[in-house]
Amino acid sequence: MKLKESILGVFIIGVIVIMIVPPPSWLMDFLLMVNIGLSMVIMLDALYSKEPLDMSLFPTVLLVTTLFRLALNLSSTRLMLGTGYAGEVIETFGGFVGGGNLVVGIIVFIILVIVNFMVITKGSERVAEVTARFTLDAMPGKQMAIDADLNAGLIDEEGAKERRRKISDESNFYGAMDGASKFVKGDAIAGILITAVNIIGGIALGATGIVTGTPLPLEEAVNVYTIMTIGDGLVSQIPALLISTATGILVTKATSGSDITTAAAKQIFGQPRVLIITGVSLAALGIFTPLPWFFFVPFGLLLIYIGWSLSNSQKLAMIEAEITTDDAAAEEIRRPENVTSLLNVDPIVLIFGYGLIPLVESTQGGDLIDRVVMIRRQIALELGAVVPIIRLRDDIKLAPNEYRILIKGVDAAGGEIMFDHYMAMNPGYVEEEIDGIETVEPYMGLPALWINENQRERAESYGYTVVDPPAIIATHLTEVIRSNLHELLTRQDTQTLINNVKEKNPVLVEELVPKLMTAGEVQKVLANLLKEGVSIRDLVTILETLADYSRVTRDADMLTEYSRQALKRAISKKYLSGDVNSVITLDPALEQEIMGGVQQTEQGAYLSLDPKRTQLIYDKLNKETAKLTGMGLVPIILTSPVVRLYFKRLVEHVSPDLVVLSYSELDPGAEIQSVGMVSVA
Repeated sequence: MKLKESILGVFIIGVIVIMIVPPPSWLMDFLLMVNIGLSMVIMLDALYSKEPLDMSLFPTVLLVTTLFRLALNLSSTRLMLGTGYAGEVIETFGGFVGGGNLVVGIIVFIILVIVNFMVITKGSERVAEVTARFTLDAMPGKQMAIDADLNAGLIDEEGAKERRRKISDESNFYGAMDGASKFVKGDAIAGILITAVNIIGGIALGATGIVTGTPLPLEEAVNVYTIMTIGDGLVSQIPALLISTATGILVTKATSGSDITTAAAKQIFGQPRVLIITGVSLAALGIFTPLPWFFFVPFGLLLIYIGWSLSNSQKLAMIEAEITTDDAAAEEIRRPENVTSLLNVDPIVLIFGYGLIPLVESTQGGDLIDRVVMIRRQIALELGAVVPIIRLRDDIKLAPNEYRILIKGVDAAGGEIMFDHYMAMNPGYVEEEIDGIETVEPYMGLPALWINENQRERAESYGYTVVDPPAIIATHLTEVIRSNLHELLTRQDTQTLINNVKEKNPVLVEELVPKLMTAGEVQKVLANLLKEGVSIRDLVTILETLADYSRVTRDADMLTEYSRQALKRAISKKYLSGDVNSVITLDPALEQEIMGGVQQTEQGAYLSLDPKRTQLIYDKLNKETAKLTGMGLVPIILTSPVVRLYFKRLVEHVSPDLVVLSYSELDPGAEIQSVGMVSVA
């Protein structure tokens, strides 16, 4: 163990030894000097720290110094009562502070105790208690603010992690300070009790002569032991006062970028008008009242001069700041490298007209930012993918109530919102209609109505689905992200997911990446799964499957099919939830025709069919799927494993949301009923 790592332990052991073994008077003087010096250092550290967390170990320091001070009290009491002499420091404090007058010394000591206990200690205890409570209550709000800043792109992941760590440290610090302030209070009470015991015990021992061997007159015993006790109390109370002051400074200090002296000077003497008015008032009091003018008038004139000088300095600083800002802006325009910032393309951007700004501004009651944060969490839970940062910004080019969703800088979707209205949609069974402004739901394109606040309860009672503007935008944004998530998944995102798995499954990752597959090849498989809405949250199963089959084939499409089969329980649960599930199958002859049209190339396999046959397949498919949609069911096509991929690619251009499953992807417990067959015979 290094020496510096053992100092604190040696110090605490030394404190315990002092309690047991009485130190000589010269050592007592030295330890009292150390106590006073240490208290000064701690108070000045608290005073000049920029923020409370700069002294995050203060509660521990407070406990150790309190223990040290009580050990010195115990040792000084033993010396005083045992030998009648407690050292030069205590004797000097008792005589010098009181000026040789017993009554003055007692009064000074009592005032010092009252100030320490009733004012500083009690106040610090209350402030620490309230600060701890409010700090804990504010934690959820601060966490949401960090998520909002992260989502808006104001900070990165590292910055968010650092701010979350700081919030946690603040709550721990103020919680510890709330408890540590009880040490200060208990120390003050113990000092008062020890002083009373010393006076009573000293007088009794001095008057009886037990210590000196010769009884002292009562008046002399009172004088000797009271002065020593006052000295002992003062030499203990002054460090205690310094520590209490340090406690008060820390729990009342607001975080700032500078030390408290600089911040206080700037806040108290930072307004020229205040200084000038105060200076004029003091000068007037000195001139027009019997108050001593030689104090009031010069000090008032000094404040007037400082205020006037500060006013001129602030005006000059404002002019210089404007010039500097203009020069910096002009220089930035001239710099050739400022174009590089325009080359970055944000993965997801939500832009909106100025009329929708209140939906975003939390100061105006908007919660769209919070909803965007929840979108990222929701998709992470549902699909297991990390959604990139979603940027939100207003655009004067848009209509006031319009919004657009950009994916990789390209307009992907959008709509218009009536800010102070609600959207009411008829789910199909509403019998009584309400009046409203006709519109279309942005994502599904369903007919809807804009209604006002007064119509909301009536519309809900009729059976309408009523949603507010932020929910409309958030739902639309969620679905657009879902449908484009496979394009948003990058190699870096894939590597992040792999690293997350590696923490608990290092053997799996080390076997697969990069020995068998690269991160880019894994990315293609994950993107294929996301494209069809398959969750990749069970990444361990996917990677296990890739590790098994990547030795057989490196084709990403085939590896995707193997992965889907390994995820059959999750796929079946998503699409087959009823007791008996109605599906449409493919004619075996059609499956054979499709497999016969598969062409193998170096770039992979693709399907080549006659356009007339392809159109005939589309027609037959639409006819069969219409049966299920007419029954209110989601159409599901069931094929053989080797055909599923190629049939999905064949129909995804005309029916991108059509669910195509293979027999190998069905959970053994799923009940299947065929209600139709796609056949072109």
